[in-house]
Amino acid sequence: MMERRMDAALLVLFLVHLATTLEVPLDLPQPPTITHQSPKDYIIDPRENIIIHCEAKGKPHPSFSWTRNGTHFDIDEDPNVTLKPHSGTLVVDISRAKAEHYECVYQCTARNKHGTAVSNNIVVQQSRSPLWSKEKVKPFIVQEGVSMVLPCRPPAGLPPPIIFWMDNNFQRLPQSSRVSQSLNGDLYFSNVLREDSRNDYICYARFPYTQTIQQKQPITVKVLNLDAINDTMAAFYNDTDLFSEDPADERKPTFLIPTGPTSSKMVLRGQVLEMECIAEGLLTPDVSWTKVSGDLPAKRTSFLHYQKTLRIVDVSESDAGDYRCTARNRLGSAHHVIHVTVKAAPYWISGAPRNLVLAPGESGVLTCRASGTPKPSVSWAMNGIPIENSPKDFSRKVEDDTIIFTDVQTGSSAVYQCNVSNDYGYLLSNAFVNVLSEPPRVLTQANKVYQVIKNHQALIDCASFGSPIPKITWFKDSRSSTLDGDPYILHDNGTLEIHVAQARNSGKYTCVARNILGIYENHIYLEVKEPTRILKQPEYKVVQMGKSVVFECKVKHDLSLTPTMTWLKDDGELPDDERLIVDSDSLTITDVTENDAGVYTCIMNTTLDHDSASAELTVVEATTPAVVYERPDPPTDLELTDQKKRSVQLTWIPGDEHNSPIQKFLIQYEDSLHHRGHWHNLTEVPGTRTTAHLKLSPYIHYTFRVLAVNAVDFSRPSFPSRVVKTDPAAPDENPTGVQGFGTEHDNLVISWKPLSGLQSNGPGLHYRVMWRQKVVDSDWTTVTVANNSKFVVSGTPTFVPYELKVQAVNDHGAGPEPAIAHGYSGEDLPVAAPDNVQAVLLNSTLAEVHWDPVPFKLIRGHLKGYKVYYWRERSLHKHNPHLVENQILTFSGNHTRRMLPGLHPFSLYSFNVRVFNGKGEGPPSPTLQFDTPEGVPGVPTSLLVTNPNLDSLTLEWSPPHDRNGRITGYTLKYQPVVNNSNELGPVEELALPANETSVTLLNLKYSTRYKFYLNAKTVSGAGPAISQEAVTVLDEALISQHDVDVGAGHTQTPHPIARSPPRRPPQKVRPANPFGNVSSSPGEDGTLISWEYWGPEQNVYVEYVVNSEGEGEEEWQKELVNGTQNVMLKRLKGGLSYRVRLVAKGHHDQPLHLSDELLVSVPAVASRQVDIATQGWFIGLMCAIALLILILLIICFIQRNKGGKYPVKEKEDAHTDPEFQPMKDEDCTFGEYSDNEDHKPLKGSRTPSNGTVKRDDSDDSLVDYGEGGDGQFNEDGSFIGQYSGKSASKETAEGHESSEAPSPINAMNSLNSFV
Repeated sequence: MMERRMDAALLVLFLVHLATTLEVPLDLPQPPTITHQSPKDYIIDPRENIIIHCEAKGKPHPSFSWTRNGTHFDIDEDPNVTLKPHSGTLVVDISRAKAEHYECVYQCTARNKHGTAVSNNIVVQQSRSPLWSKEKVKPFIVQEGVSMVLPCRPPAGLPPPIIFWMDNNFQRLPQSSRVSQSLNGDLYFSNVLREDSRNDYICYARFPYTQTIQQKQPITVKVLNLDAINDTMAAFYNDTDLFSEDPADERKPTFLIPTGPTSSKMVLRGQVLEMECIAEGLLTPDVSWTKVSGDLPAKRTSFLHYQKTLRIVDVSESDAGDYRCTARNRLGSAHHVIHVTVKAAPYWISGAPRNLVLAPGESGVLTCRASGTPKPSVSWAMNGIPIENSPKDFSRKVEDDTIIFTDVQTGSSAVYQCNVSNDYGYLLSNAFVNVLSEPPRVLTQANKVYQVIKNHQALIDCASFGSPIPKITWFKDSRSSTLDGDPYILHDNGTLEIHVAQARNSGKYTCVARNILGIYENHIYLEVKEPTRILKQPEYKVVQMGKSVVFECKVKHDLSLTPTMTWLKDDGELPDDERLIVDSDSLTITDVTENDAGVYTCIMNTTLDHDSASAELTVVEATTPAVVYERPDPPTDLELTDQKKRSVQLTWIPGDEHNSPIQKFLIQYEDSLHHRGHWHNLTEVPGTRTTAHLKLSPYIHYTFRVLAVNAVDFSRPSFPSRVVKTDPAAPDENPTGVQGFGTEHDNLVISWKPLSGLQSNGPGLHYRVMWRQKVVDSDWTTVTVANNSKFVVSGTPTFVPYELKVQAVNDHGAGPEPAIAHGYSGEDLPVAAPDNVQAVLLNSTLAEVHWDPVPFKLIRGHLKGYKVYYWRERSLHKHNPHLVENQILTFSGNHTRRMLPGLHPFSLYSFNVRVFNGKGEGPPSPTLQFDTPEGVPGVPTSLLVTNPNLDSLTLEWSPPHDRNGRITGYTLKYQPVVNNSNELGPVEELALPANETSVTLLNLKYSTRYKFYLNAKTVSGAGPAISQEAVTVLDEALISQHDVDVGAGHTQTPHPIARSPPRRPPQKVRPANPFGNVSSSPGEDGTLISWEYWGPEQNVYVEYVVNSEGEGEEEWQKELVNGTQNVMLKRLKGGLSYRVRLVAKGHHDQPLHLSDELLVSVPAVASRQVDIATQGWFIGLMCAIALLILILLIICFIQRNKGGKYPVKEKEDAHTDPEFQPMKDEDCTFGEYSDNEDHKPLKGSRTPSNGTVKRDDSDDSLVDYGEGGDGQFNEDGSFIGQYSGKSASKETAEGHESSEAPSPINAMNSLNSFV
């Protein structure tokens, strides 16, 4: 029992160590403290590098290590993982690895010789946005008035997606109390209406990490009105009632979700509780919520989705209980009770354990007090090792959530970990015990100035550190007594509070920190400023449209604070209108309109406080005749009275206002002694005053005049007053803008802004210039300077701080004691270079350069920054030349690391660093080098298409100019261009080795345009692609053969394959002629010339000339080539032979390269038998003639039926006469004309070879239908057997099924069967 009482007493004694967390200055020894780490549940973007943060501080700086899934993670063995310099942050490069391989549990450890701190367990998971599973969405066909649920069922993402419903036009679907979205994304209809019918209900899922949106297949909803359907369909089904059910009637509510009378829900403390109740019914029910066992927390409760969702934020244990949702319409109500249980992951009761700084022999307490539901367990560790496994320490005692330290000794510093956990989470906190002996120091900036407004609270800081903890005392000015009573309040952290500051509280305060090891003082200044107040507020105004209005806002403020006036209209910014004129203390609105009506507010701001006032403007229409407004007349009768040495009183009589009130008077003066003829503004007074008390300066001959101002303009100046002369005096002020700087390394230039004649106060103005070195306790050196505003001090040390003073003096004395200004003597070039320079490569194009700063004394001037000189020595690739590209990056300020962007991959770089000041650069640091890693290659230099044949062609290319590494291969993709359009066919892809520069593609489609894409690869990935297009050659004979094969059933086309073409001669043994394999082939549109070319020239063309053995040879004709290796010559004449050659043209000073000549014979036109039956114009003509004949036959048939009876014998004779021809063969056809098939019958034709018509057994007649005997005659005796519609259509159809083209004779024979 006694032991427990002693422990309790110790807890009370050590409360001082629990009050605040001590910040140990980083220059003192201390264990590690983790300052930044990634969250426990760390979701990453799989498209970006993984960065797992772990930052810590300590003295010495800690080292870092990691565990992955509970075991040591050797970073050096994983090439994709790097550790940031001077940090524990992991960077995983996923460009060469999959992000899922790094989905693990990580923990960071930071250690130095004083202890070890550990991070939380960081669970790394990549965000997922899976695709929507393919499904066939059936339409929803529902009866009007019933309820309906449209399912969304989005794919499970990490984190879960945000769901919303839209239509085809990307417009959100309207929701209401009848139609709303549930928490799981489904769309609920309490009852459906006919207007709900649509075919574009689309559920969208937005995944926040990847910022991708996916959509479900559109859902079609058809709402049926069954009464209307029954009425419509009954007419077709003998008045049968198809839908016996009646339309949905009005009904009371029932819940769609949740189901049943009760349900339960569990939520964690601090999270968001969302409960929903969605009901169906007709009429649409209203939903309301109550808490059965109490009231809803008003400030944390909101209702969503038209009262269907209850949302409570920042849940606490008091939110547990039963919640009732009620759905109600006029037919009744439904209820559902949700039982809510609140659990809690561990949370701190009084904050996490705080660091302890103890002096040897002191005692202290670490407390790890947390709560949770269920109650969490507490475990302790020291330097990352469970405390029960740590070395025994008799000065340490562990009691559940508390560790008590008594009589600690030097060397017992450590970091203690407190782990609090239950079923729903854990808390891990590091707190160190640092045993130090350290005299006090004050951390608050010395001579800091605090400014507060009178009657406001003043807080003066005195942050300190020491071990043992220093005691703080405060003194003011003379230090006669400590400040520990009214009006002063001393806080435990050393801050001094003055609850209501007054002007008498201004002054110098001294903060004294002392412990057994020493004393430290710090001086702090408090300035109490006058508050800002609006003396004359703007007043309510009523003004007619078209007139002007002025709002005045006179302000008083502390003269040492800079004021800023702002005007608002209706709490917003003033309109950007030139009619609104803002002055220092007024707002003028000219030509007022009705839109100017509103509330105007003036706000006066200073750096410490502000004040504001408002007034309303009412605009009315003009109801009186227009009044003429003019500027006022000038004031008169100026009189000077009550003259003193430095002041005089001026009075005047105002002139006529001319219907516009005078707003103010402007008083001006002329100094006839110094600036005769120049008038200067002296002061302004309100328009209601006619007297002004004027302050005067010495040694001035004053003459005054007054101008009146109204809304129109200034008046003319008044007549001048009499002259007032003031006596000379010593200057009242000293020059401003005093500064010191050097123009040479051994001088100091002191400059200032000279006084004006008005400020001189008397004759003989000159300046007393004084200076001394700041760091040396030396006497002031003084010189006198007249008629100048600068003085040069020579022979000064280089860049030394000086104190400066400039005092104004005239014949009547010196000005006030001048303020001390500061400056530096001249700069010189720095004499040292940065040390410890190193480069850290971040990727193939970016490096970070580090260096230690140059000591201030060696800079010898104002530090302007650092310059990094770097240049590219050469590429690491053997094919690239040696090159040097000098570049300079300038970094202003005192930086010690900077980035070098835009580097070339796979290159050797050299660099050095230099400091520079205002004079120039210092010496360079030792030149260092680094190699950039490989990057993706550039685009291949060229891609040419050669040897295009019927089903193959060859591609040749050159490697990229910028290889950026070692080429590991090429990827070739190609696809056909469909039907000469922009549509592309399927893509074929080939992987090619790095040593290949050409490939032949086989089994391509005939006469097809292909698009090719080729890119190179390195170990870093694939580079951009070069593209090219080409067409395979068309050959008539082969295509005819292909057509025959297709007709025979061989329709499968083999896939294209590739093979490497024969190697070209190596570069060193390449023949002088760059052309090879020049060939020709006839085509439909001309002669195709093909060749191979491996020369460097880009300007290649074809020349041809008629092969003539006579002396008069014709001139060569030229045909340009657009980067391909084939061309179609269309202008060759039939029956002639041509000599063809290829020409490659280089620069002007290089010879032409000519290929061997090729003899090409073009067949005569007569030998090319053009099949007229295949010509489009002929087919169209024959079709038109056939259609005309058919129309004539139909007209004749109709006329014969109308005109009476015709002898059957005549018709039969006409029909069976083989010589009967209604038209010449060449004038009638239904198909193509063929020389070889003129006399072939149509396939399947029923016409005999003699041209007569033979009846087939399958011909239809009236006998087939059982109507009449022979069925050959109608009632008028006409012959109808050959006019059977079915027979005619049959023959026509069979004729069209023939694979042979019909000839004119066959077509004519077919016609005879109708006649």
